[in-house]
Amino acid sequence: MSKQLTGKVAFVTGSSKNMGKSFAIAIAEQGADLVIHYHSVHSKPQAIETQREVEALGVKATLVHGDISNKAQVMNIFEHIISEFGGVDIVINNAGAISKKPFVEYTESDFDALFGINCKGAFFVMQAAAKHIRDNGRIINMATSLLAAFTWGYALYAGSKAPLEQFTKALAKEIGHRGVTVNTIAPGAIDTDFFHGEENPQTVDYLKSASVMNRLGQIDDVIPAVVYLASEASRWTTGQTLFINGGFVTR
Repeated sequence: MSKQLTGKVAFVTGSSKNMGKSFAIAIAEQGADLVIHYHSVHSKPQAIETQREVEALGVKATLVHGDISNKAQVMNIFEHIISEFGGVDIVINNAGAISKKPFVEYTESDFDALFGINCKGAFFVMQAAAKHIRDNGRIINMATSLLAAFTWGYALYAGSKAPLEQFTKALAKEIGHRGVTVNTIAPGAIDTDFFHGEENPQTVDYLKSASVMNRLGQIDDVIPAVVYLASEASRWTTGQTLFINGGFVTR
């Protein structure tokens, strides 16, 4: 079976674990070389393991470390990618932070932390990608289905992800003439450590019931959309937000 991404270079932010790791492996399975990013030094062992698993698929992988909310560090990462691989074709903006609490209890530091990674960091990665990505490249942003829901406790998480829709439309318009597509995926509740860290058995049951399928999503439910948007097949899909959530509705 031919691998549709052979010869491509993909950069996945926050790819040491959870969805980011799975996206990196799925893209590598399609033949792309990988740039694996981690933020916290505590995540380095997991990033090394992701690199090992990716390289076992027969492609090249390298690690990059940095705080994506810092523009200078983002630019350094992209300079490293260009130096290492000569270019980049696929950028998956996956890194994120989450916090759940009542609206009135969020602190200024909470605001800065979530907007720093989910909004500011995502913007800087898109900005650097726009400057460095090769023609016919793919930029994929990871948001959340909470953008279209009424839920308790996620004001800053959903609020800091919401700008990705507008960033996506604006950048798609500006660089579409180069054949570069820019899209956002908005998953529902996905069964990962990232999700469970903010929930309890009662809220998990509620979020299951909010899907018409009465279950949490699995990373494998999202991967096909990522692979599609990274591929040549998505050349006429741009500026879109794709909700993948099993019919998730909370109102």
